[in-house]
Amino acid sequence: MTVRYVVGDATMPAAAGNKVIAHISYDRGGWGKGFVVAVSRRWRQPEQDYRSWSRMADFRLGAVRLVQVESGVWVANMVAQHGYRTAANPIPLRYDALAECLNSLAGHAARLSASVHMPRIGCGLAGGTWERIAPMIEQTLAAAGVSTTVYDLPGTR
Repeated sequence: MTVRYVVGDATMPAAAGNKVIAHISYDRGGWGKGFVVAVSRRWRQPEQDYRSWSRMADFRLGAVRLVQVESGVWVANMVAQHGYRTAANPIPLRYDALAECLNSLAGHAARLSASVHMPRIGCGLAGGTWERIAPMIEQTLAAAGVSTTVYDLPGTR
């Protein structure tokens, strides 16, 4: 299976069947910039769940938690960013944590018989590069047979 690239909105996946919308979040419980703003415009549950989860023992880099937002639609909060982007922390994305998240996500998607939908995760506020992230998605989700679509907003590529 390969990763498909489309122009569109990852919060409105155009696919039949069960769907998981994946994104990266901080390990500090912050929510309010980047793709999560679009997620919060559509659904309240992912932010509410993330904020309560951020106070629990299993909240850590590499962890994934799925939140059902509609019948057949889940949002995957993947903790793969350590803190915020600053001069002292120019790339808060942790590639090892992202790999762990993607492996976990592949298992969740397989159990749900779901496709995965995402923006170019890790490349915005997290400071990662798509040249490193795309192969990780191929080696985890695509290798597990999970149909995966990456969305670019119109006019961004």
